[in-house]
Amino acid sequence: MTLDAWKDLARADARKRGLDDLVPMIDTLGDAIQAVRNGDWNQDPWDPVPGPDGDASQAEGGSLHDPRLPRGHVADEPVRADHLPARSVLGLAQALRAGRTTSQEVTEACLGRIAQEHARLNAFVTVTAALARAQAREADAKFARGEVDSPLQGVPISLKDLLALEGVPTTAASQVRRDAIAPRDAVVVGRLKEAGAVIVGTCNLHEFAFGTTSEDSAYGPARHPLDPDHSPGGSSGGSAAAVAAGLCAASVGTDTGGSIRIPAAACGIVGLKPMYGELSCRGVVPLSRGLDHVGPITSTVADAWLLYNIMRGLALPAWPPAARGAALSGLTVGIPRSYFLDLLDVEVRAQYDAALVRLRKGGVGVVEVAIPHAAQIAPIYLLIGFAEAAAYHGPGLDACADRYTSPVRSRLELSRYVLGEDYVRAQVGRDVLRHEVGAALAECDVLALPTLPIPAPRIGSTSVQVGSGRLPVRAATLRLTQLFNLTGHPAISIPSGLTRDGWPTGLQLVGRLGGTEHLLAIASAAETLARG
Repeated sequence: MTLDAWKDLARADARKRGLDDLVPMIDTLGDAIQAVRNGDWNQDPWDPVPGPDGDASQAEGGSLHDPRLPRGHVADEPVRADHLPARSVLGLAQALRAGRTTSQEVTEACLGRIAQEHARLNAFVTVTAALARAQAREADAKFARGEVDSPLQGVPISLKDLLALEGVPTTAASQVRRDAIAPRDAVVVGRLKEAGAVIVGTCNLHEFAFGTTSEDSAYGPARHPLDPDHSPGGSSGGSAAAVAAGLCAASVGTDTGGSIRIPAAACGIVGLKPMYGELSCRGVVPLSRGLDHVGPITSTVADAWLLYNIMRGLALPAWPPAARGAALSGLTVGIPRSYFLDLLDVEVRAQYDAALVRLRKGGVGVVEVAIPHAAQIAPIYLLIGFAEAAAYHGPGLDACADRYTSPVRSRLELSRYVLGEDYVRAQVGRDVLRHEVGAALAECDVLALPTLPIPAPRIGSTSVQVGSGRLPVRAATLRLTQLFNLTGHPAISIPSGLTRDGWPTGLQLVGRLGGTEHLLAIASAAETLARG
């Protein structure tokens, strides 16, 4: 079908169904289709991913309550910071193991904080106070008997409200799923429970994870701990806000185009997207099955390592090494300058440059690398993500379209116009990008680029100033992260300093396929230097 014919049919269908707001959006989708159709990989009669010699080459390798009204325990007096001996998972684990506090004390402190901060941050959809208290009592009983199953035992964490928690609604922040009680735990949730985690609740998000600001939610927007008029990023915004504000020690999010790394950067914490397929997505409400990843949101890289390995189902030592970092001296980071550094907020650029200077002083070498087809990242991502979202949401749109928030519904309806032939073209382009990222990583140990090209945007903003121009907020926030969902490479965001106005920035490190553990070791070693 020609592009003009497709546009005419799509516009006519949208008008026939009373979706006139889609008509101008069809041109934007058409631009992405045209870019993918024009991709040079479509004209090559041979393998579009040539190796160095022209041959085909693989890339390297209690009772529950209304979920709309969180009901955490409200303390009789304000909860003081000293009720929490540490905010990190390993810090709390050490205090619990030493008997300096109990899981019940820490859990009550978290539930009190959640209740106090709910009106300001709206970070939670459901507070599982009864479950958390029962898990905390069990953890303390084990400590009393000298039994320690894992460093996560007795530590309060939260889950993005896409991950099934048995007996609790998995709402995906949507009225579409308001009564969807999970019959069993998601695979990764089951592993966290087995490790003794205390689950204090499920966190707010951008509806169905289809957005980057966490403001389109059936339960109202999640808000930034530093200023509730700003977004904490998304789609795992409630999870990041909860960790940054000390409402829990860690959270588990999902990442389809940056939805763990974006809010981690915006909130000044750590977010890990492991390699594609390393952590099970069974029991997780999908957005795009080919792009979805599960991963931890934490205050430190060591905490991310711990949750990542527990969710993989690996046997852990009773106490993990205090430092997983590798020596930085002799490592090389690759800087993909073209495209990735073209459009950055001036303050974000300054903090990125300063982080690189500190890494160099720590003995890190720097080389420039190229991703030749970087300009095609956004259209390739759009067609794949849209088509796969439409495949899942088609029945819901047919049955109860009015239950979606308007912005998310519009994007999902638009997604249904992606043609099969263009989806396949985008998949070929994805293979090209995967090869190019692998080739870039052959020249260095990790790639290093900003996570988010802008500071946390104000809620309600539709566009943002980036350099000398303006970009739609969604396009700006996805710009530096979505590539690695397409290619499946592991990526982590670590804090990289504050702007002059005090907004956090993030440094994104990207590792080789199969190299998530190595990436974590490098990130751990770089963590202090990057933060400044």
